[in-house]
Amino acid sequence: MPPKPPKVRRQRAKIEDVARAVGVHASTVSRVLNPRTAGRVSDAVAKRVRAAAKRLGYAADPLASGLRTRRSSMIGVVVPDIANPVFPLILRGVEAEVAAAGYTAIVANTDNDPARASEILDRLAARRVDGVILATATCGDTLAGHCRALALPVVLVNRSVDGDAVSAVVNDDEGGIALAVAHLVGLGHRAIGHVAGPQAISTGRGRRTGFAAAMKASGLPAGPWAAAQSFEIEAGAHACARLLASGRPVTAIVAANDLLALGCYDELKRRGLRCPSDLSVTGYNDMAFADRFDPPLTSVRIAHRRMGEEAARLLLAEIADIALPRRRISLAPELVTRGSTAAPPAGSRRKRIAV
Repeated sequence: MPPKPPKVRRQRAKIEDVARAVGVHASTVSRVLNPRTAGRVSDAVAKRVRAAAKRLGYAADPLASGLRTRRSSMIGVVVPDIANPVFPLILRGVEAEVAAAGYTAIVANTDNDPARASEILDRLAARRVDGVILATATCGDTLAGHCRALALPVVLVNRSVDGDAVSAVVNDDEGGIALAVAHLVGLGHRAIGHVAGPQAISTGRGRRTGFAAAMKASGLPAGPWAAAQSFEIEAGAHACARLLASGRPVTAIVAANDLLALGCYDELKRRGLRCPSDLSVTGYNDMAFADRFDPPLTSVRIAHRRMGEEAARLLLAEIADIALPRRRISLAPELVTRGSTAAPPAGSRRKRIAV
């Protein structure tokens, strides 16, 4: 058999090939194919350019583009626990916004390990990401400062740090907890406890502060509280056990997030108590399937996707101009009432029975 002719490798189409096919300058093609500048070209020309690019099989070379612009068109998103139902929704918002602007999001998970977070940040910087969104911040966090030292634009999401040197998009944690307390007070509860989040994290600390302020505003004494080691179910069960073992009477518990509330469910069941007939429980975040819990969980709803979108917009603005003033955006929560809250047990306001 005669030998097969060698395969001829098709030469990759260049931007100049697309420009020649359409009859426009290469810079026009570049503007059309860049989401950040596409609006500067008329719709008719843009349509012809995209059709020609598709026909010729043109694909942008990110490495070559990065060498020209000194930008990678990539951003890093660092989260503390990718398994936590809160963060995928935030990531959806981030990804949608940055993709529309021509960026790719690189997601990294720290497993709540500060050393790993620092290592991840160094790796992202080495890969010349154009900016970073951090969902890992603790109150005394140094990662944001490290980003600043690298002249790397950074925005915090869901959590904040002390001071206003870094832009952040957060939830009104104090206001959200106040909604839960007001709801329970309206049902007749007066002995209300709090299963708080870790106090080194702004969400844990802010919700704890909000609980104390809401109890005072309602004319009630400061309720008993116990801080969980993490925002996880098992940690919530342990904190609930400490709260109930304190000897102070409670007819309702305000949990600092939904996973902690599930931990409270577990501890109540272990003690032979029922929710809400013996004790009401509220959560925070209104995560997916909170309405499928047993009982369905009353929770403070956060606009997680919008949080991610706003963080992405802030970061893109800082990438364009790192000298922009820092901003803090606080989103308003709402309370979603379900079956985990009810009036306190009959006579509990008179007897204030400890559980």
